[in-house]
Amino acid sequence: EIYTLSLHDALPIYQPSEVVKTFGEYLTDSLKKSNRLQKRSEALNAALAAGEINDISEVVIASQKADIALHLTMQVKNKAVAAYQELMRMQV
Repeated sequence: EIYTLSLHDALPIYQPSEVVKTFGEYLTDSLKKSNRLQKRSEALNAALAAGEINDISEVVIASQKADIALHLTMQVKNKAVAAYQELMRMQV
């Protein structure tokens, strides 16, 4: 008996086990997380100034996390702008 094999039968069907995020979604999520870290740092700084917090290390750690997130966000923005400028310089 002869079997015919089509291209559809030979190729596996890709079905991701989880939803794949786009670059825009990763970027949006990162910006939201960076914003949350900044707001938490501001709230802890205000609570420290009001005398509501005794452990200053929690405030310092939150402030450093917000600072690192801001610097990372700025570096990503700078790389995206540089890539865009490079594309604009390309001749078609």
